[in-house]
Amino acid sequence: MRQWQIAGTAGLSSFPLDDSWIHMHFARNLAEGHGFSYNPGVPVAGSTAPLWTLMLAAIFAMLGQHVFWAKVAGITAQLATALLARRLAWAWTGNRWLALLAGLLTATAGPLVWGALSGMEVALAALLATGALVCHAAGRDTAAALLLGLATLSRPESLLLAVLVWLAGPMTPRRTGIFAGLIALCVGPWILFNWATAGTPLPATAAAKIEGGLIGFLFGSREPVMKALVERPWQFAVEWVRWLWSVNGLFPPLLLVGWWALGRRRGRSAALPAAALVLQPMAMALLAPYRGPGFQEGRYSIHLLPLAIAVAVSGLTVFARLPRLRAALVLLLAAGAVVAAGPAADRYGWGVQNIDAMQVRLGRWVAANTPPDARLALNDVGAIAYFSRREVVDMIGLVTPAIIRYRRDGEAGVLRYLELTCPDYLIVFPEWFPQISAMRDRFTPIYRVRLDHNTVAGADEMVVYETPWRRSAAARGASACAPGVPGGPGTSPAGNRRIPRDPQV
Repeated sequence: MRQWQIAGTAGLSSFPLDDSWIHMHFARNLAEGHGFSYNPGVPVAGSTAPLWTLMLAAIFAMLGQHVFWAKVAGITAQLATALLARRLAWAWTGNRWLALLAGLLTATAGPLVWGALSGMEVALAALLATGALVCHAAGRDTAAALLLGLATLSRPESLLLAVLVWLAGPMTPRRTGIFAGLIALCVGPWILFNWATAGTPLPATAAAKIEGGLIGFLFGSREPVMKALVERPWQFAVEWVRWLWSVNGLFPPLLLVGWWALGRRRGRSAALPAAALVLQPMAMALLAPYRGPGFQEGRYSIHLLPLAIAVAVSGLTVFARLPRLRAALVLLLAAGAVVAAGPAADRYGWGVQNIDAMQVRLGRWVAANTPPDARLALNDVGAIAYFSRREVVDMIGLVTPAIIRYRRDGEAGVLRYLELTCPDYLIVFPEWFPQISAMRDRFTPIYRVRLDHNTVAGADEMVVYETPWRRSAAARGASACAPGVPGGPGTSPAGNRRIPRDPQV
């Protein structure tokens, strides 16, 4: 409803993030037989959630290339996750009413609903992680290890939960071999593919985004020790508590009570997996920080939300001898879910409006106003590439890993890479590339879109520039471009031409 009111769309083919369209583009290329590639025929490790991408590709191949299948898959995963959260709470509390409460809270939690509709991998990761916890509670180690391996292919942060579930059981060689073997079987091919295409065990998306920490250090990042070991972990921990509070105001205190109750009743079998709720922000901050645990509805943490709900509900067992207090807490939990639903719906609606009004609109404009063989340099490679079907150069490096080492030299390095690849059009946030955008003798602005109420885009304005290397048929027959020469083939003279604005934005 809020999406219709805010964005004016029904929701079957719109998403609240540009990253959602990256998944759609990869999946469509796979379904069409182009392999795991962004530019068809050029394999690239451009996804931190390859299982979701592969699943979408299979659906597209079988049922047709309609992006609403991503929403169908997400909603299905969300409902299944709610049922599994109910089973997990039942296994931990032995109370069917508390288990039902856990299922209902999971089904209605704002971030999980957002994830189900977003076209992102978070619903699948939550399903697999919760299923693994249910299997662990039932003593089914093989199934738990397999699901955790698959969850890691959906969200790499799930590896933390895999370690904790392994530690929570008997430390026998056989059990250790099951966990290590099955997780390696799941993750190993992905690591090999990353190495073959990006030169690292991590996908290009991780190498491009990581802002420090241990993995950032291994990639050449250097930062003050206090920031890496103290300031950022504290910042992430505070943001994590605030995010949980925004989902439901009773979660932070009930999680502490529930963790204590699980440790007393179930021992380390339940308490160690629940410790992921404490260790998650610390691991993010120390190993591979990128923004924070609350970033974009908590997309890097949502897979743990069903666990948080089961732990919080387990905390209500402490009040078994105080039925009135427990009933009041149940009502407050339900009321908290209702109160948080409204703002979550608003954020989703504005996210859809922003992406449709900027990246989707620009993708359609490019499809209608540029040659089919045009090459685009982009800082947002999702919807523009999906709708235009043009060859792209990713200036951030998510799907163009070769640019990452150039980016270490700032805009000067990015410009050097552009001079090697010679894109025909540059479509960027000028705010992100102020020096390049200011080179009007080389990059001529020809179209722009501006958001009046920006909530998810990287900046309020995105501009299309014609580059000095815009190719003509004659230029392609001789030389693709003239690197470093402002007046390369196909260049239009810079001038004071009026830049058209879309009147609907």
